[in-house]
Amino acid sequence: MDNEARLYAELEARGIAFRVVEHHAVFTVDESRELNASLPGAHTKNLFLKDNGGQFWLVTVPGEIRVDLKSLPVAIGSKRLSFAKAEDLLRLLALTPGSVTPLGTMNDTSGEVRVVLDSELADAATVWVHPLRNTASLGLAGSDLVKALAGWGHEPAITEIPRLAEAPST
Repeated sequence: MDNEARLYAELEARGIAFRVVEHHAVFTVDESRELNASLPGAHTKNLFLKDNGGQFWLVTVPGEIRVDLKSLPVAIGSKRLSFAKAEDLLRLLALTPGSVTPLGTMNDTSGEVRVVLDSELADAATVWVHPLRNTASLGLAGSDLVKALAGWGHEPAITEIPRLAEAPST
């Protein structure tokens, strides 16, 4: 069974309802704006990070926010953060850049990645994430996303992620 089929089987085994929508490949939040308009619910952005102590972090936030990376370590209890390497993303979560999703934690059987979920997403009626590839979106309840992550041994820290103020429009 391939990873995606295993993902769907594991969600179904946990009694988690979900919907998958196929679409063209999207690599960034900007590329997905038009698509997102046709999918009601919360859309996500994922930051795969590593702190200077060697801990890996997957931070999932609403897609439209700008994360305050300087304030993030205090908010999540980490050391100074930087973006992790694509090789680590592939090794730990079996994902490639552009397809990052909290659902990839099903592949982190050694528990090396800590997951942080913005509280807005945890409370959302529908959250859209990639199902391990960037040519589809999977919608599920925020509470069910938390349930799935916990089932894979990645109980997420749920917190309000610090945001940068939007630039004033002129």
